[in-house]
Amino acid sequence: MEITLDQLLASRDRRHAKQMALLSAHPRLTLVCATVVVPGPVKRNIHSLVIANAALTAVLECFRGTIANVEACDLATGYEIYLLSSLGQLDAKRRACHIEDTHPLGRLMDIDIIAPEGAPVPRSAVDQAPRKCLMCDHEARWCMRNRTHSTAELQQHIQQLVESYVQ
Repeated sequence: MEITLDQLLASRDRRHAKQMALLSAHPRLTLVCATVVVPGPVKRNIHSLVIANAALTAVLECFRGTIANVEACDLATGYEIYLLSSLGQLDAKRRACHIEDTHPLGRLMDIDIIAPEGAPVPRSAVDQAPRKCLMCDHEARWCMRNRTHSTAELQQHIQQLVESYVQ
C-alpha cells in the first residue's frame, strides 16, 4: 500500500509526540527509537517486515539487561520500535551505531537515541562517521540530497540485501 507525503509527515509528527511523551514520563531513562529505512511510497512490505524483525531482535539482544520497556508498532507508514533503557545516552548511542554498522541489515535500520529535548543524538557525539550510502561510498545524506540513485535502484539493492540475509 502506497502512502502519501501527508501521511508520512503526519506519522513523523506522531512519532515525535510519542517520543516526547515517553521522555516526559521516564526522565531517568534513555529512549531508543528504531525505524526501517525504505525509500519510496511503500513503507510496509515483506522486505521491510524482515528488516523490522531483524531490528527488533538486534535491539533486544544489544540492550538486554538494560531494558525497562519496549513497544513495537507495525504501521502502514512503517515499523517503529520504542525502547526505554537504563543506559546513558552515549553508551546507548554506541550500541545503536554498532548495530547499524555491523548487522547484515544494519544499514536499513535507523536506530536513534532521543535526547531529552527531543532531537536525536548525532553519531559524532560518540566519534562515529556519518552513515554511508546504501549503494556507494558517499555519505548517505549527500546521495539523498543529490538524488544520486533512483528509488528503483535502491529498492532493488534492498531486496538483494534482504534475500541474502534470509538465505
